[in-house]
Amino acid sequence: MKMAFELSKRSTCQRLQVGTVIASVDYRRILAVGYNGNASGLANTCDRTEPGNCGCLHSEENAVINCVEPRETPKIVLVTHLPCSQCAKRLINLGGVKRIYYAHEYRSKSSLPLLEQTGIEIEHLPGDWPPEA
Repeated sequence: MKMAFELSKRSTCQRLQVGTVIASVDYRRILAVGYNGNASGLANTCDRTEPGNCGCLHSEENAVINCVEPRETPKIVLVTHLPCSQCAKRLINLGGVKRIYYAHEYRSKSSLPLLEQTGIEIEHLPGDWPPEA
C-alpha cells in the first residue's frame, strides 16, 4: 500500500491524488501500476475543475491499461481509495482479481455491490494513511 501512496504523488489532479498497484497474490511481483492523470501526450493537468468530471484517467484505469498479464493470472489490487463503480468494472474485466485493498473511502460506495456480486473480496485497511517513512 505504501507503494500506491508513493505513486499517488505523481498525480496532478487538483482534487484527489490516487495510486494503484496490481500485484501477484504472493506479493512477489508487481504486475502493473497507475495513478490518476491526463492521457500521455496531453497537458499534465485536469481538463476541468468539476469534481468527478476533471477529465483525468483514474489510477485503476491506468493500472489496468498497463497490465499485460493474462486474465487467468491471479491478482491483488492495492489502491489508495475505494474504486468508483466504473473502475470496479474495469478491474472485474481485467480478470483474475481476487482481492482489493484500499486505505481511504471514496465519495460513492457503489462499487461494493458490483465487486461482491463477482466474488472479488474487498478490504478497507484501517489506520492512518499514508504510512510514515
